[in-house]
This record gives sequence, C-alpha cells and structure tokens, in this order.
Amino acid sequence: MIERVVPSNPGAFQQAFEAWAADQHGAGVLRKAGAREVYQAMWDSFAAWCLGQSPVVRIHTVDQRDLHAFQSARYGRKATDQSLSPRYALRLMRLIERVLAHHAERTGSRPNRAPADWVRAHPHVRYAESERADPPPEVLTPQEARQLLAHLSAARPRPGQDPAALASLPWQEIRNRASVALQLGAGLAPSDVRALTLASPVMNGVGPQARTWKLRVPANGTIRARETPVAPWAAELLHHWLHVREAARVGGEFLFPSTRTGKPWLADSQYQCARKVLEAAGVGSRGGAGGSFRLRHTFALRQLRRGSRPEMVARWMGVAPAEMKRYDRVVPGPETVV
Repeated sequence: MIERVVPSNPGAFQQAFEAWAADQHGAGVLRKAGAREVYQAMWDSFAAWCLGQSPVVRIHTVDQRDLHAFQSARYGRKATDQSLSPRYALRLMRLIERVLAHHAERTGSRPNRAPADWVRAHPHVRYAESERADPPPEVLTPQEARQLLAHLSAARPRPGQDPAALASLPWQEIRNRASVALQLGAGLAPSDVRALTLASPVMNGVGPQARTWKLRVPANGTIRARETPVAPWAAELLHHWLHVREAARVGGEFLFPSTRTGKPWLADSQYQCARKVLEAAGVGSRGGAGGSFRLRHTFALRQLRRGSRPEMVARWMGVAPAEMKRYDRVVPGPETVV
C-alpha cells in the first residue's frame, strides 16, 4: 500500500491560479466576475484531482500521463450527458497550460509542455473548435416535443380526475418526470437538476392557486447561479411533485433527492432515470446522440424563436452570450407546446 504524500505546499495550486488570475485582471483580460468563477471551477476540479492522488501530483511535476488519468477518471469513456466534450477538454487544457506557464515564469522553473503535448496527441480535441468539429445542437422535433409533454403531464391529476388514479406511480417516477420537465420547460442542465433545493422554486402568489413561475438555480460546476422562467405546464408538474414529495415524507433540502432520506442524486443515476423517461415517451436518443441535453437545447431554441434576446436566454441558462451563436445553425424549431 502506498502511503499518501502530503505536499509541502498544499496551496501551490491555488496560489498559481490566483497569481495568473490577478495578472489577467491587471491586463484587462479577466475583468468579469462570472468569467473568473468559470475558470476557478475548472482549475479547482483539476487541482482537487491532483491533490487527491496517492502519491499526490505536484504542480511542478504534472505530465501527460497525469492529464490522461485526470480525463479518464473524471469523465470515463461513456457517451453520456456527463461526458467531457472535446471542446470543453480543449478549453480546460488551455487553461491548465496558461496557469502552469505563468507559474513557471513566476517561480523561475522550467516551462511545462505537458498540456500542449496532450492536446497535440488528441486530434479530436485539438480541432474541436473548428466548424466541422462543432455540430449543431440536437433538439426535439415538434412531434417529439408533443409526445414528451403528453407523457410527462400524464403523471399529474387532470381537472376533475380522481388523484387515486395515479396512486400506482411511485414517488421516484413522479420525481423523474418532474425533473425532465424542468430540463425542457426551464432550460436546466442535468447538473442544475441535481443542485436544486426546496428554496429554488419562486411562487407567483400564496395559497392553493400559487404556482412556480421561475427557479433560483444554485451555481454548480462551471454553470453560474441564476434565475430562469418555468413553462406553465412544467410548473404544474412541479407543483404535483412537491405534493407527492411531502406525502411520501421525502427528507432533505434537495428538490430532487435520490432517496427518501434526502441523499443527493448522483449524476449517473439521474442520467439513467432521465434516459428511461425519454425512452418511455418514445423520444429516446437518435443514434445515441444528444441525450437529455436535447431538452435544454430545445428550450433555448424555443425562447430565441419567440423573440427573446440571446443575452437574456444565455442568462437564463447560465452560459456566456457567445454560446447562443450555436443555435443559428439549427433550422427546424419546436412549436409553442414547450
């Protein structure tokens, strides 16, 4: 058994990032707080992995094998919603390269070429930002949107319907459908769904008629905290889920926990649950592409086609405004059902 080595300077990774970020800010490059938060989250994920190894990976000894192990350990090789896209991998490696280069210059050590060498060794990452390597986002067709909406909404009582008619549905099924509804009806990413708390829904009044009209989404990963509107049909399903959650005595502060005791929903479990909902609705991934992120993309495209400003849609989704350009290439669009 290898004894874990405690680094002589446990703050070396953080100090390197802080020094790089300070110089970027001074040069007028990193002025927006949101941009810094994104870079900080990306760097923190790398630093945490390095410091969690046994023996630890020191900042001045990072090599290609470490970078490959970091990618494989964090994202694996599965083509699921939690996979690391080549475009994101390129941005992450460029950040690591810049921070390490700045650290080497500041400390007078030898420049570390490992990130650049790793990118060169992986062509699918190296050319990820080319037009050909960045396909348009997968979205639901109008027919698929109608099918999914009907399937999701069937989990809540209709006016005049006996609630006992839905008694056979376990609380986990209502949770799954409500979470998918918020991906389509509020533009949430899978990680957003898992981060929501009971304080996230913002109601438009009080009493029995009150419904959620927007969500306060906590920051998670590289996605910043924000507020986003909720489609009325999704708000109805969320309202039903909250009643079911209370009746089933589901604990904890997460809006969508994994267990009755309130444990957080793990990424792979939530991905599998969303996949089963989509398949049950007859809108499973076409050729394995898109996954539940198609719901988020459908939300974005719908909002843009309704005339919402790209900057506003980007704010609702917690992404940079430049990300909206990818939707310019999507010709077919969803209808008003979503």
